[in-house]
Amino acid sequence: MKAPNFRTLDLNLLRVFDEVMTERNLTRAARTLAMTQPAVSNALNRLREAVGDKLVVRSGYGIEPTPRALSLWPAISDALRQMESSITPGDFVASEAVNTFVLAMADATAAELMPNLVEIIERDAPGVSMRVLPLTTRDPRPLLDEGQVDLAVGFFPAVLADLTAQAQQGGLAPFDHQRLYAGEYVCVMREGHPLARGPLTIKRYCDARHLLVTFSGRPFGFIDEALASLGRKRRIVLTVNQFFTAGRVVASSNLLTVLPRHFVKVTGMAHELVLRDLPFEVPPVHVDSLWHRRQGQRSDHAWLRLAVGAAAQKAFSGARSDR
Repeated sequence: MKAPNFRTLDLNLLRVFDEVMTERNLTRAARTLAMTQPAVSNALNRLREAVGDKLVVRSGYGIEPTPRALSLWPAISDALRQMESSITPGDFVASEAVNTFVLAMADATAAELMPNLVEIIERDAPGVSMRVLPLTTRDPRPLLDEGQVDLAVGFFPAVLADLTAQAQQGGLAPFDHQRLYAGEYVCVMREGHPLARGPLTIKRYCDARHLLVTFSGRPFGFIDEALASLGRKRRIVLTVNQFFTAGRVVASSNLLTVLPRHFVKVTGMAHELVLRDLPFEVPPVHVDSLWHRRQGQRSDHAWLRLAVGAAAQKAFSGARSDR
């Protein structure tokens, strides 16, 4: 692998590289950089010669980065963001901004947070737009690393454990997170269900038929892990990937499911459902926001994190007082 001479390297090439990696498309990168596409291609070729790697190859309507490009991008992007924030600190003015932010979260989380977040946008940043993508994984780091989303919000226990382990080993993890609130999960069934009255024992719970909300489609979740530790298991007859769908199905069947307690009140189905405490201990469910560190010093991203945190605080406070 060719070692570039950093003293003679045109640092403008790194800005082009960062935008190409973000967009994964030369035409869109050229538009963002206010350059022509041939100029972007020329800059990319010069950087290729400097580092001795193709960096990107054509793929369909865009480009695909090489392993070398993927290894270089985080450090280059971080450095550019830090320089940008140092030269133009506090340049984000919410009332004048026209940014578009992309968030990933489950429907239950969106139902709780987005009304409050929209209120903040309409009041403080009327030119800002939000795109919410469905969260389909418990590990959104690839989405953040590839720049597909700005912020992921959800329950990420394995990710946070990995980040903690990296920190304990003295490494600097490329991702950061913020605790938003703690969620409590409860057993949910239809009004008039045979288990809606009387004690809900662990035997009665396990003997029932269950619906599981799972992003991956795998018929095994953290409830099943808790049951397995007790030498128990339940019969899952249906999996879905949305909490709202789970509530709708349970409201018209004899299936049981597990939902966040304060999500039920925003479904419009609360009058059709009965909530019971689970008859066994489960680990606390913490909802966190997760982002890539290269976004950390950007003033617009700092505003986004503060807005999401404020929306979560209001939603959680309301849910706690309604309990």
